[in-house]
Amino acid sequence: MTTHFITAEIDLQETPAELLEAIETELKKQGEPLRWAVTSVDVEEQKATVEAVVTTLNT
Repeated sequence: MTTHFITAEIDLQETPAELLEAIETELKKQGEPLRWAVTSVDVEEQKATVEAVVTTLNT
């Protein structure tokens, strides 16, 4: 198992529940999220920056 620090840009959503789903979907593309945080929001661009630690299995 390997851990990675990643940063992702997520489009802002209409509701907090939709934003949570979008974040989780994007992070799972990179591995299994251990923890994550929204570190900035660009209102003009309608983007949230998310930093996360994910794990992947060594194959």
